[in-house]
Amino acid sequence: MMTFPAHSTSKRRSPVILCAVLGACALLGGIACARETADLFRQGLLGTTLLLFTLVSVALFGAELIWRALLALGYRPIPGCADELLPACTVVVPAYNEGRQVYVTLQSLAASDYPHDKLRLIAVDDGSVDDTWLWIQKAKEHLGDRLTIIRQPHNRGKRHALYAGFRQSAGDILVTVDSDSIVTADTLRNLVSPFVMDHRVGAVAGNVRVLNRDKGIIPRMLDVAFVYSFDFIRASQSMVGSVMCTPGALAAYRTNAVAAVLQEWLHQTFCGQPANIGEDRALTNLIIREGHHVLFQQNSLVYTEVPVTYANLCKMYLRWARSDVREILAMTRFIFTDFRRESMIGTRLNLLFNWIAIIKVPVFTLVTGVALTLHLATFGFGTVLGVILAASLAAVIYAWKFGTFDSLWAFVYGFYSFLALSWIGPYALVTFHRSGWLTRQVSSTPTIGRTEPLYSGSKIFLHEVKILD
Repeated sequence: MMTFPAHSTSKRRSPVILCAVLGACALLGGIACARETADLFRQGLLGTTLLLFTLVSVALFGAELIWRALLALGYRPIPGCADELLPACTVVVPAYNEGRQVYVTLQSLAASDYPHDKLRLIAVDDGSVDDTWLWIQKAKEHLGDRLTIIRQPHNRGKRHALYAGFRQSAGDILVTVDSDSIVTADTLRNLVSPFVMDHRVGAVAGNVRVLNRDKGIIPRMLDVAFVYSFDFIRASQSMVGSVMCTPGALAAYRTNAVAAVLQEWLHQTFCGQPANIGEDRALTNLIIREGHHVLFQQNSLVYTEVPVTYANLCKMYLRWARSDVREILAMTRFIFTDFRRESMIGTRLNLLFNWIAIIKVPVFTLVTGVALTLHLATFGFGTVLGVILAASLAAVIYAWKFGTFDSLWAFVYGFYSFLALSWIGPYALVTFHRSGWLTRQVSSTPTIGRTEPLYSGSKIFLHEVKILD
């Protein structure tokens, strides 16, 4: 649950009030606009269709919002356990053309306050063609027996890199961390604790934040979007034991739960081809299918790099969207079976809302285009109000959590997404059979032997990393 700390002031509450007022104004404006356009909607079959779609969309959105809000308000992360209760775990870090960042990732993991005798690190170089392997070797020199390193002879994809690490793992819990991410001291302790407190838990999703938010407009927008996605969406999913995706940036799994589905996951195919994307959601699906609960830990933070250019952002979202379509289809195959002893209603509702979201995007795009063609001024104004209203929820959540005017980036992201990213959903629906990774690029300059701060403008990891040849 998001609450203000004891030292909250009116200055800290101001962003919340502003974002809420903007949302309320958009709502009131939308109601007035709806009255004005009612006659336009009623004109002919097309108008009636537009009116029906609008009413159904608003009703479904409202129902989901109320349901998730009630769940999210009751959410509480599980506190970290004492050392003696924590199980042995292995952290697997797959890396491909990551360069120096993989070294920083491994150092942040090694600095965790998790008992050293219960923690093992494994770094897997998935056939990188840059200096990633050299940085992994440097980490090995510094961390010694605490780190096991593996080098794949050629690039086979993240799923196979994780599998190579899983085979070398030991302990009751498997943790996966992306090689472009940094954890805090208590991240692993908080991530693993739910397994100790509840035997039904098969997987736990960490809380992903943006590491490079000072690198441009896109990272700042995504920072707000991530808070909404995790602190609201995944928090609500966690309340019914069915977080739909444990993120690759930070996730934990019970070892025996993974072992039961490991070969099926490794050899997953789609349309007769190996599934090379969506390994995180695929594994989550299988663990839910086997009857385990999947939770979200708000207090288990990881900071990860996000795209800074439009092209790379589109590639990331397209990969995610294709994976969503595939895994929603996969979950549909078992969702109405008795896959869990406890209530399955929450999981089924999550899937239903996922289906609605996938279908709604292309339909909404088509309907909006038709409406704007019919009456640009009226429907254009209504569209602007709709974007503001939709973005206000993410803005209020971010403002409530952090008390800063950075929450206003939610509105910028709303218009950016509507104007520049709305094509991704429909395109993913007709190309979901494709499996390209799309996003990983080779660094243009070698980094071994260089000394530089990691994102000197960031408050996350300020100290320099110096490696001597």
